[in-house]
Amino acid sequence: MSGVELIPYAIKGVNGLLYLSIILAFYRLLKGPRLTDRVVALDFIATIVVGIIGLYTIETGEFYYLKVAIVLALLMFLGTVAMAFFVEKREDDL
Repeated sequence: MSGVELIPYAIKGVNGLLYLSIILAFYRLLKGPRLTDRVVALDFIATIVVGIIGLYTIETGEFYYLKVAIVLALLMFLGTVAMAFFVEKREDDL
């Protein structure tokens, strides 16, 4: 077997690990216990989704999905910055 023949198996293995990571991060999102833990878990889930989109792009060879991944990553970044600003203001009020 050459390396090219192993690529579909590697993609399926990595895809399974990414889905397992989403399940574990979703558990952390639900379990908490603090707001910052939930924010980090949500950010991690969005990062994993970007990875899944990138893996799907490699698998199908249709590169317009990368634009979706880039937009999602930018929105994720803005959401994380907004949430950090909110958490900082909330801690200042206490």
